[in-house]
Amino acid sequence: MGEQRTYREHLPGEGSPGADPALVGPYLARVLDEPAWSECAVAVISGGRSNLTYRVTSPAGALVLRRPPLRAVRPTAHDMVREHRVLSALAGTAVPVPRTVHLCTDPAVLGAPFYVMEHVEGVIARAALPAGYADTPTGRTAIARGLVDVLAELHAVDPDAVGLAGFGRPEGYLARQVRRWRGEWEALRDQDRPELDRLAADLAATVPAQPSGPVLHGDYRLDNVVLDPVRPGHVAAVLDWEMSTLGDPLADLGLLVVYWRQNRDGARHPTPVPTATSQPGFPGRREVVQRYAERTGRDVSALPWYVAFGLFKLAVVIAGIAARQRAGAMADNVDDGIAEAIDGLVEGGRYVLATGDIY
Repeated sequence: MGEQRTYREHLPGEGSPGADPALVGPYLARVLDEPAWSECAVAVISGGRSNLTYRVTSPAGALVLRRPPLRAVRPTAHDMVREHRVLSALAGTAVPVPRTVHLCTDPAVLGAPFYVMEHVEGVIARAALPAGYADTPTGRTAIARGLVDVLAELHAVDPDAVGLAGFGRPEGYLARQVRRWRGEWEALRDQDRPELDRLAADLAATVPAQPSGPVLHGDYRLDNVVLDPVRPGHVAAVLDWEMSTLGDPLADLGLLVVYWRQNRDGARHPTPVPTATSQPGFPGRREVVQRYAERTGRDVSALPWYVAFGLFKLAVVIAGIAARQRAGAMADNVDDGIAEAIDGLVEGGRYVLATGDIY
């Protein structure tokens, strides 16, 4: 009998951590009924700092595999079944999402549940746009409008109509979110950060009363979408749905504003990573917010609270990333000093909450 390969956790630097091609290939060949998947290559896709994402290639084609971190600090925050469910539900709506191919809930295969989806070709704009792509103000304005328009389409989806009834609890969403992220911070606390604690308390004391109910992405920003390689204003797919739920749509808009860095921004408007929106020719945050308000008809006057909450949440997320780096649970396990961004995000959140200045 041949040797039976079973899951074991890779150490940093050993091949493809969390997705051994010697396990992935034969498994996909069996469940997809396609022998060509048996011999595959697996590569970590850069950019993800939470759930792990891999490109799987073989003579059968290319797919994308998503799984939780190798040693998740908070396992409930890395639910593959929820991600698979929302992607499957949104297929056929006006929201472009990758087609789901397979969900595996058996942790014996790769050590954790995972799912596989189609690989969507296009441009992912992180720190900058590729040379020659949307290099005019017209093209960059089209990107901004396309991004906002897809968010408006997402918030127009009827959850019940697409099978997402019960996907979240919209009532009391904001108060629960503040409690949740305060709890995340308490679980991750590695040192005293009184200003972060103060920001959390101020947010909890000023939760706005806003209508809620739509599907939220939870981490909506430019580098979480795939742009059409030929038509810059067309979003080919929205990625990274791990924080999706039902709740207040302005939470998505607030986080988009957090990540929408302008080239004239200073310390009062921090972001932890460079973003393409700081390049000349991109419209500013004011135009982004106005476009959303026009497309949805929603009142955005309370948006500063949501921006402050987005900065707070991002500070906690970064604390989690730093904790996973220290635990060796990231795909690359490189300590890149990202924790140094936490204090600036907290300061920015307190400034926005006090002044209402988000532009």
